Amino acid sequence: MHMVVHAAWPASLQSVMVHALEPPSDAIAGEPLDLVVQAPALPAEDVDMLVLLTGAADVAAAARAGNDAVRLTHVREFDGVAEAADAAGYDVGLLPNARTLERVRLVAMDMDSTLITIECIDEIAALQGLKAEVAAVTASAMRGEIDFADSLRRRVALLAGLRVAALEQVYDERLRLSAGAERMLAGFRAVGAKSLLVSGGFTFFTERLRARLGLDFAFANTLETQQGRLTGRVTEPVFDAAAKAAALRATAHAVGAAGGLVVAIGDGANDLPMLQAADVSVAFRAKPGVRAAATHAIDHCGLDAVLNLFG
Repeated sequence: MHMVVHAAWPASLQSVMVHALEPPSDAIAGEPLDLVVQAPALPAEDVDMLVLLTGAADVAAAARAGNDAVRLTHVREFDGVAEAADAAGYDVGLLPNARTLERVRLVAMDMDSTLITIECIDEIAALQGLKAEVAAVTASAMRGEIDFADSLRRRVALLAGLRVAALEQVYDERLRLSAGAERMLAGFRAVGAKSLLVSGGFTFFTERLRARLGLDFAFANTLETQQGRLTGRVTEPVFDAAAKAAALRATAHAVGAAGGLVVAIGDGANDLPMLQAADVSVAFRAKPGVRAAATHAIDHCGLDAVLNLFG
């Protein structure tokens, strides 16, 4: 086995410390929990060891995503599992039996570095020869070190004079969907869940993605233009972290999500209020503070792995 960190586990399995697994907020005290383990490749011997170490009652394949995944039922011990999984490059999550995919009414997701692999504003800035400067501000904002709205205004100001056609170039040549994105959306759509894209980025991209992927709702910032060029401003007010959470709540109400589940997926500090407003939150390849605050973290698999976090 290639995982670890538990006094009773082999010394060769020692690894870095990560946040320990804890029962999710939707778990009911006293009721059994299952453990989902996911990875691009999951060796059978690792699964066998996990069954022994967790005291799982049974193990079954979890087949909704393109990655390898198993569900260990009624686990009795999970100390050290998160550390072991992190060392081995596995994604793990504790699940209550009552959390089923069919109960999901709305799935909300961030765009940049979540639904897609890039930060659009950084790639736009690259066309101005300013990627390093803008990317540094973006990274700081996503870590929560500086105010998002102010940072966005500063970054957009640097884009003044850029032709709108450059945005199309970024969309056509640089924008790529995150692995598993379409499969995840299809899985939620199959059970009747609505989809919501909320971004601190720009409507130029969210509206194209909404049409391309058949998303139900999309909200983002609008770049001001004049005579085919960017003015260096966004339409106020800035669509920020609070606006994301408000959009989630309003859309959940509009689609009648009461009694069902609202899911939110994000990666940066400006996603935290939205994640906290959801019933089930997923940090996708996220900053450490976001991982710690979310119900689950997906660090090694694609977005479709989110589907396996439901029974």
